[in-house]
Amino acid sequence: MTHPIAEASEESPFGALTAQEFYSRHSVSHGSEYVTNPRGLKLFTQWWTPLPPAEVVGILAIVHGFTGRDQLGHGFSEGLVAHIPDISPVVDDCISFFESFRARHAPSLPSFLYAESLGGAIAIFITLRRVGKPWDGLILNGAMVGISAKFKPPWPLEHLLFLVAAPEEADCQATRCHALELLRVCKELQGKFEEVEVPLLIVHGGDDVVCDPACAEELYKRASSKDKTLRIHPGMWHQLIGEPPENVELVFGQMVDWLRTRAERAPRASDNGGA
Repeated sequence: MTHPIAEASEESPFGALTAQEFYSRHSVSHGSEYVTNPRGLKLFTQWWTPLPPAEVVGILAIVHGFTGRDQLGHGFSEGLVAHIPDISPVVDDCISFFESFRARHAPSLPSFLYAESLGGAIAIFITLRRVGKPWDGLILNGAMVGISAKFKPPWPLEHLLFLVAAPEEADCQATRCHALELLRVCKELQGKFEEVEVPLLIVHGGDDVVCDPACAEELYKRASSKDKTLRIHPGMWHQLIGEPPENVELVFGQMVDWLRTRAERAPRASDNGGA
C-alpha cells in the first residue's frame, strides 16, 4: 500500500487532483466542522471514513505536532498563532472532541491515538487523564517527550526563559512563553513515564535533532504498558513523513500492521447491532 503522501506536491497535499477526486481515489469520505471550546474559541476538526464495502474496524484519533492543524492557534483554528502558553486546556479540547466522536460509534469499536511530535506529549496526557473508555493503543511518532540538546536554547538561556517570556512585543512573548511551556511539559512527562499503561508503539528517527530519541527510549523502558514496542530508525530524522518513499513505506507500514493486530485483538462487547 503506497502512502498518499506520495501524491502530494509543493502546491497541494492532493497533488494534481481536487480534494474530492483525491478522497474518491482512496475510497474515503471527508467531513469537517468547527467546535467552540469552553474559552469561546473556534477549533477546526475533521475526519475521514472508509466508503463501503470497506468495514470500519476501529477509530484512529490524530493529534498533530507544532504548526500542524488544528489545535488552538494552529491551522484553521482560532487563537494566537502557534502559541500554547499552557498545554492543559489543549488536552481538555482534544479529550472533549475525541469523546464526542467516539460516542457516534458503537462502544465495541476499538479506538487508538496517533500522535506526532508535540502531539505525542498531548496524547500521553490524554491517556493519563483516563476519561471515558480506555484507549486500545497509542502510536507515538517522533514524540516530544524530551527536546534534543541540539534544539534547546543555549545555556544559560534555557534556565532564564521565565525572565524573558514577558517582553513588550506580543509575538516575541508568545514564542518565548511557548518555548518555556514545551520545556516544562517535557520535564513533567518524564516524571510520569511509569504511569503510562496504554498499549504503546514508539517510532522515532535515530537522527532526530528536535525531539530526543534517547528520551523516547527512556519512555519505553519505564512505561508500565504490558504491550509496548520501540522502533528507532537509524539515519531517519524528525518528520518521518518527509523521508524518502522507501522509508515512508517501511515506517508507516509497520504502524498499519501494529494497528490491525491490536484492532483484531481488542475485546468486542455486545452492542445490539454493532457498526
